[in-house]
Amino acid sequence: MIDRMPPMDPGAMSAAQAKAAADLAAGPRKGVFGPFIPLIRSPELMDRLQRVGEYLRFESALPAKLSELAILVAARHLTNQFEWRVHYPLALKAGVARETLDAIAQGRAPSAMPEDEALIHDFAVELLERHFVPDAAYGRAVARLGEQGVIDLVALLGYFITVCLVMNVAGTPPPVTDVPLLEPLTRP
Repeated sequence: MIDRMPPMDPGAMSAAQAKAAADLAAGPRKGVFGPFIPLIRSPELMDRLQRVGEYLRFESALPAKLSELAILVAARHLTNQFEWRVHYPLALKAGVARETLDAIAQGRAPSAMPEDEALIHDFAVELLERHFVPDAAYGRAVARLGEQGVIDLVALLGYFITVCLVMNVAGTPPPVTDVPLLEPLTRP
């Protein structure tokens, strides 16, 4: 894949781009990387979107283990190598089993997961593939996560779908890690 929107030379940035880059670097991300490299082309959008992402990643109602799992389901859904390679080790560190992540990488439903992970996986797959969640799945999610948790989960998926699509169009290269790249999925 060709990097269509490589990092910008700071000297070539507009005042709005330079301010957005400085603001991003001053926050928890500490720099312009990943989806923010192409997003800097629209500095106002990048600023607003990164604030949403900052909430969803670092302050949402979801525990880190469940957030990381949902992020990887979204990355697999769009075969986004960048988010897959960044969040795979974070999911492992948060307690998601390697077997679960490897099944997701292969496009399979994991065979054994704790109940909370199965709920997140199934909810995310249902929403991403069918664009709807049936009443029974919704009810289980609200019972486990509360309404705020459900809304945070839906927004987390939407946010990561957005940044994955941005990077897929921009050709953003994944970081160099030992995490295997995703193979393309054959969809029915």
